[in-house]
Amino acid sequence: MPGHEALIGPNDAIKVTKVETFVLKNSWVFVKISTDAGITGWGEMLKDDARACAAGALEVADYLVGEDPRPVTRHWQAIHRGAFYRGGPIKTAISSGLDMALWDIAGKCYGVPVYKLLGGPTRERIRVYGEVSEQTGVNAMKVGPGTSRAPFKYIEGQKFVDEVVERFKVLREQHGPGVDIAVDFHGAVQPPTAMLLIKALEPYHPWFYEEIVQALNVDVMAELAEKTHIPIATGERIFTKWGFKEILEKRAAHILQPDVCYAGGITELKIIAGMAEAYYSPLAPHNPQGPCSLAASLQVAAAIPNFLIQERGDNEYADLLAKPLPPVANGHRPLPTEPGLGITIDEDKLMAQVGEPSPYRVRLDPDDGAVVDW
Repeated sequence: MPGHEALIGPNDAIKVTKVETFVLKNSWVFVKISTDAGITGWGEMLKDDARACAAGALEVADYLVGEDPRPVTRHWQAIHRGAFYRGGPIKTAISSGLDMALWDIAGKCYGVPVYKLLGGPTRERIRVYGEVSEQTGVNAMKVGPGTSRAPFKYIEGQKFVDEVVERFKVLREQHGPGVDIAVDFHGAVQPPTAMLLIKALEPYHPWFYEEIVQALNVDVMAELAEKTHIPIATGERIFTKWGFKEILEKRAAHILQPDVCYAGGITELKIIAGMAEAYYSPLAPHNPQGPCSLAASLQVAAAIPNFLIQERGDNEYADLLAKPLPPVANGHRPLPTEPGLGITIDEDKLMAQVGEPSPYRVRLDPDDGAVVDW
């Protein structure tokens, strides 16, 4: 690629020299991998349990330092299989952030964006959703099923259900059929209430229902999925190919939403996409985090055939990047062109945001004080 000459030849030696982690005040967790060639890679990890993720990545440095960073899949296997206890959000998040940073280095070594190392592009642009407006250029969005409060009762009454439907109806009328609107239950709605809501909202054509219930009981999700013709999406709290296997086999969801910071990084998302393709299911990667999360997700989106849309793809992250991302146009982002993840972290900006992460939060039912999902 003109202007992006390879920095390291395929036979040139390169070694990892250092692994660093940074926890931001908003709980985003970044990892930086340095090499003796002066090339660095950046990744992100789980924002919950931020300190644990940051510390865990430093433990893996005992293995990575001194290694050639380019055999990324080998490193994924070594980090995953080298541990006696596997999976779970924290361990998989550690793998995810390191994997992301290693792919960033590999792309920079060869002077190409990561998706070119994954087989090349499968599309010319990447659809995104976020804030719908003329300014953002976005034409798809997602909303919650709440009214003046969130649905946290095991069985909500008719008044609440009617309020949810009226709110969505107004939104649909406001934007018309040209805007796709999904409804995110956030796994915080109990199954009896979820069953009421998915049927009541059907006449107003939600694009998809996300996390209608927690993915801890896949059979319950599959049961609810059978009761509606609206596609079901899930995946932001599911990890690795093994976690998504049951979802696909039981048809508990039609759209998979793995998070590149939680589910196993770029390496694992490519595999999950291949599994989903066999079930005619697309990916809509989850993204509530920062610029590495978005950039890595865009690399995956560019390389897989069964991509649907990217969450929060309208974010510019000017507060952390040395150069802004190309703007969204007609609901799509252009393919990344810069090497690696396609972004450059401004370390001065990042360090200005390092600090104590957001405090642990607990949500209570205001009526009786019981702990509820958030």
